[in-house]
Amino acid sequence: MKKRFLVIFLIGLFLLAACGQKGIENPLNYTVNDFTAVTEENKPFEKKDLDGKIWLADFIFTNCADVCPPMTANMTKLQKMVADEDLKNVEFVSFSVDPTVDTPEVLSAYAKNFGLDTTNWTFLTGYTQEFIETYARETFKTLVKKPQEGNQVIHQTYFFLVGPDGKVKKIYDGYKEVPYDDMMKDMKALQ
Repeated sequence: MKKRFLVIFLIGLFLLAACGQKGIENPLNYTVNDFTAVTEENKPFEKKDLDGKIWLADFIFTNCADVCPPMTANMTKLQKMVADEDLKNVEFVSFSVDPTVDTPEVLSAYAKNFGLDTTNWTFLTGYTQEFIETYARETFKTLVKKPQEGNQVIHQTYFFLVGPDGKVKKIYDGYKEVPYDDMMKDMKALQ
């Protein structure tokens, strides 16, 4: 009788402990550094505008000849999934890696061309090329480099999930094998 009680007690304790866990398994926890930028609507935007929110970031540019249009389409699909699941407090942020070309007007036209919902998706520019290359490397541990010749900026094709605590939690493929279900599960875990 005592063994049975002990086993039931331990199982109950284990289940309570499991239920109490909130968050993401093995988060990266890279701190997101401050930034200042302007949006596709030419409005000021800072990191503090995202404080307390769950957000998914990527690095794109409007002149991109190959990976950016599929990445933007993939982010659009994810934005729709978030809306369909009625997840609250989720934002999408696209940093331009070609800020000289990608003015607010150009980014606004890009968003309209894709038919994007910009109520919770912000396109950012208004910083220097040097800033975005350093910021991407230091904050998101990703490569951004504008070559001396040509107009195709080198960048990686990841989506970065940032938690309400302002830390990068996970990095996902944003181009070909996008793990939509994993991203949704992780965003729900941060709610």
